[in-house]
Amino acid sequence: MAGTSPPLPQLQQARHDFLTLVAKLRPDLHRYCARMVGSVIDGEDVVQDTLARGYYELSALKEPPALRAWLFRIAHNRALDYLRRYDRRMSEPLDLDTDEFIDRESDPDTLLPREQAVTLAVARFSELAPTQRSCVILKDVLDYSLEEISDALEISVPAVKAALHRGRARLQAISAQAGVDADVMPPDVSPAVRRYAALFNARDWDGIRSMLIDDVRLEVVDATRRRGRKEAGVYFHNYDGRTNWYMVPARLEGREGIAVLTSAQSVQVTNFVELTVHRDRIACIRDFHHVPYFTADAVIQRAALATHG
Repeated sequence: MAGTSPPLPQLQQARHDFLTLVAKLRPDLHRYCARMVGSVIDGEDVVQDTLARGYYELSALKEPPALRAWLFRIAHNRALDYLRRYDRRMSEPLDLDTDEFIDRESDPDTLLPREQAVTLAVARFSELAPTQRSCVILKDVLDYSLEEISDALEISVPAVKAALHRGRARLQAISAQAGVDADVMPPDVSPAVRRYAALFNARDWDGIRSMLIDDVRLEVVDATRRRGRKEAGVYFHNYDGRTNWYMVPARLEGREGIAVLTSAQSVQVTNFVELTVHRDRIACIRDFHHVPYFTADAVIQRAALATHG
């Protein structure tokens, strides 16, 4: 029977290549999406949306695409959809007027210092217009060539250079004004989060279960979703079988949760678990354990555990 889909072996190979590439590319996709939407948490949502959309659309293509550029194009469009959906400011059209000036500052040899671009707070990128944001992230954070950026965003190389020029100038101004980050004071967290962390460290699983609402929602990102206190039970069994964790109440992008350390003496955060509190009980748990790249750009503010007295 005739059809427009590629032959099955070709499609299977394309899917295999897709999954292989995703395993390597996902950290870069997250770095891109997080900076595009100004949030490492929402950026992971956009990554998942991108991969689901890409896998779904793959079977409808007549020929397998150049996967990396194709995935970044999808990620770019999904990020823009996110920005529109939440009424973010879209101040500049995708295609730029490249005749305004001859851009000599966007040569690869004069890029924004890579360390500065990589370490700049994720939320700062949201102060750029979307096209500028995309080009600066792809070039100065992910080290893509001008041609690769042009292909991924479907704009001309001169347009890429113009966006880089404007975006870099804006980021330099932002960096000069930013000064020292104000994230020095320990954040306030609710008593419920403090109690949850203390019970976790005591491995008091019955105590933790008593804190959950009956219809608690659990998501272990990129692994499983469960609903209900009984269904979530296996999640705690998994932690009970490990010894390399210690929980500290924390906030990430204003959201409550617990920072996961390797031990009580450690200062290195290896994971973040977002918690939603309803009154004095836990209504939602979102654990990022299976996406370890997530913490690379996350500014997690740890709070002290409550003392007993």
